[in-house]
Amino acid sequence: MPSLVALARTLHAHPETAWEEHRAAAWVAEALSGSGFTVTAHAYDLPTALFATAGSGSRRVGVVAEYDALPGLGHACGHNLIAATAVGTARALAAVADDLDLTVEVYGTPAEEGGGGKIEMLERGAFTGLDLALMAHPAPADVARAEPFAVAHSHVEYRGRSAHAGAYPDQGVNANDAFVVAQVAIGLLRQQLPAGTRVHGIMTNGGQAPNAIPDRTEGRWYVRAGSLAELAGVEERVNRCFEAGALASGASLTITPESRPYSEFRTDEAALAVYERHATALGRPSVTGAGAARMNRASTDFANVSQVVPAIHPYVRVDSHGSANHEPGFAAACVGSSADAAVHDAATALAWTALDVVAERGVSGVTHP
Repeated sequence: MPSLVALARTLHAHPETAWEEHRAAAWVAEALSGSGFTVTAHAYDLPTALFATAGSGSRRVGVVAEYDALPGLGHACGHNLIAATAVGTARALAAVADDLDLTVEVYGTPAEEGGGGKIEMLERGAFTGLDLALMAHPAPADVARAEPFAVAHSHVEYRGRSAHAGAYPDQGVNANDAFVVAQVAIGLLRQQLPAGTRVHGIMTNGGQAPNAIPDRTEGRWYVRAGSLAELAGVEERVNRCFEAGALASGASLTITPESRPYSEFRTDEAALAVYERHATALGRPSVTGAGAARMNRASTDFANVSQVVPAIHPYVRVDSHGSANHEPGFAAACVGSSADAAVHDAATALAWTALDVVAERGVSGVTHP
C-alpha cells in the first residue's frame, strides 16, 4: 500500500498532458517491473504507452492504467489514482496467477483526455482476446456502472485575410467573425438537438491584435450523444453551423478530427454484479438516482475497448468537498488520505472481481488475496 500511495502522489505532483506522459509511463513501468512483471515500454509504437505481463495462464485479465493530466488543471480527473489502482490490482492478481492458470496484463494508456490513446492501441492489436478488462475511475461518488456518452473531438480552423482594421477593413476577411457566426448557430441549434446530447468547445486562437483583421482562428469542439449512431447525426448538424460561419464571412474552413470517436460503453453485466458485491463489502455501495447520473456519463476511450472484450469501468469516491472532476478542487482531492483509501479499496475490489469472474468462467480453486 505505501508504494501505491507514493506512486499516486508522485504522478499528482508531476502532471503530464496527453501524449507527453513520459515520466508517468516510466514510473508506472518501474512499479510493475519491481513486482516481477515483464514490461514493454513504448508499446504498440506509442512513446508513452506500456504493456506488462505476469503469469502464463490461459485466462487473460487486462488491467488498464491511465496517467495523463489536464492542461492547466493537473490531475483534476484523478488519473494518478487510476494508475496506482491499476498497479495495485495487477500486483494482487500476479501473486496468484501461477496457481490459477492466469495471465495478468497491464495496459498503460496515454491520452485519454481527448487523444484516444486506447483506440490507437486497439488498432495496433492491444486488448484482443482478453477474458476481462477493467479499471476504476475516481469521482465524487461511488457508482459501479459506466454510461458514458459517445463523443467526437474536432479541431476547427478558419482562414481569412488580414487587413488594417481602421484604414482598410473592407480588404480583410475576418476569420473571427466566422467563429462568432458558428457559435451563435450552435447555440440556436441546441433547442432542436435530441435530449441528452452535448455540444461544447473553446476558441484557442482568436487573432493577434485588435487593429488587425484576424486571418486565422482556431478552436476545439466536442459533440456528445448516447451512441455512435446518434453521434453521427448530431455531429453533421453541428458541422453545418461551422460551414455557416465560413459562408457568412468568406473564410475557408477546415475541420480535423483529433481522434477516432469514443463509443458508448458495453458493460459485462456478470462482472459488474460481482464488483458491486465486493465494493459494498468494502463500504462502497453505489449511489442511485440523480447522484449516479453524473460523472459516470463522462466519455472515455475505454468504451471502445468494451466493444471488443468484456469490461467494467466503476467509479470510486474521493472526498472532494463539493468539487467534481475537471475542477481545481477535485485535483486537490486526488492526493491525501481519502485518495489513498480510494486506491486501496478500488484495487481490492477489482482484484476480487477478476478472481471471481475467472473462477466462474472455468478456473477452480480461487481464493481472495
